[in-house]
Amino acid sequence: MDTGAARAKKHDAKPAKLGREVQARLGQQLRSMYDEVVGQGVPDRFADLLSQLDNKDNKDRQ
Repeated sequence: MDTGAARAKKHDAKPAKLGREVQARLGQQLRSMYDEVVGQGVPDRFADLLSQLDNKDNKDRQ
């Protein structure tokens, strides 16, 4: 359990800062991972489920 003093110490702590090089490297890695995921496309099963939901919504509106 946190004591009041421990919580106060955490609250008063300065946030950690990352250097520009570290931020740039993280940004590059995140972009690379994102591009990989986007490149995979939507799995057929997931696209089918989305289509079923769209069809259900259209029927409910009518």
